[in-house]
Amino acid sequence: MVSPDVRSRLRARAASPLSLAVVGIVVLVLLAGIIGHVGSGDSPAANAAAPAPPTTATRTTPPASPRTPSPTTRPTPTVAADPPAYVEPAGPAIAPKPRLPGGGYRIFGDHRFLVAYYGTAQTGAMGVLGATDPETMQRRLMRAARPFREAGERIQPVYELIVTVADRSPGPDHDYSHDIPRSLVEEYVRAAHANGALLLLDLQTGRSPFPVVAKRWTWALEKPWVGLALDPEWRMGPHQVPASVVGSVRAAEVNRTSLWLSRLVQREGLPQKLFVLHQFRLTMLPDIDRIVHRPGLAMVQHADGFGTRGQKLATYHTITRPRQFRQGFKLFYHWDIHRFTPQEVRRIRPAVSFVSYQ
Repeated sequence: MVSPDVRSRLRARAASPLSLAVVGIVVLVLLAGIIGHVGSGDSPAANAAAPAPPTTATRTTPPASPRTPSPTTRPTPTVAADPPAYVEPAGPAIAPKPRLPGGGYRIFGDHRFLVAYYGTAQTGAMGVLGATDPETMQRRLMRAARPFREAGERIQPVYELIVTVADRSPGPDHDYSHDIPRSLVEEYVRAAHANGALLLLDLQTGRSPFPVVAKRWTWALEKPWVGLALDPEWRMGPHQVPASVVGSVRAAEVNRTSLWLSRLVQREGLPQKLFVLHQFRLTMLPDIDRIVHRPGLAMVQHADGFGTRGQKLATYHTITRPRQFRQGFKLFYHWDIHRFTPQEVRRIRPAVSFVSYQ
């Protein structure tokens, strides 16, 4: 219970000017708060119209009009999202693998049968290849090759060019061999390419190892249509002289050569290369069973030697290893007695895949 005296005092204070001013300020503050609350975005309509604040995953800006770009501002580039983990980035473009003459990547693919002219440049003394210019030689080769063709086959012309020639004298390198000029080899490289032929570089290395000499012809072997032939007859030992003895080579040296050539094929992305081993005596390749096959090489054991038909067949059947190599057979225009006809060559077993004329 408040006494009458206290109530009269309170009414007197409430009526004072200071109290009235304080009450007015409080009323104004309350009114301002009410008005601000009503005008804020807390209503559903305001919330629906307000844009959502940007996040780090979707930072975008409206694109500027391409016709009326802003003179003072630049559009902010869109931040691209990272690709999924399973997406591999694209690598450099892969160069198409070159093809062999006539198409394809395998020497004996598409039912090819190979026919070659053999010799060195600018002379017929070592074979028919160099007896005429390359264009005349090409026409003669195709005339000789056509009768070998059987139904469904394609004749593949081959130029077997002796690029390293064995010598009776030691020469400046004391290896009893010499290389023919590069310009002559380039002539046959161009002719083979123009005529859809394979070029086979034949090596008669004297006392030099086959791998050492083969690498000197890298510039030509990098061409898709150029292959390699090794002739052990002219691979001499430390004290041997060409033409005074029949040479030989061990499998280890052949394998080093084929390994180098196989790696060249793989490094340069080349089609298969022709790789030929000449032989007419067992002693020329004494451990032939240790010669290994290499990826990227079509390996041929080529039976050389001239004589009667009986002698040539006896040599062929003695040396041939059809489970290890494809088979080649040489015909001599001047030294064979009753030379085999193309039809007779095709009847030889094991079957012949490559014939060369010397």
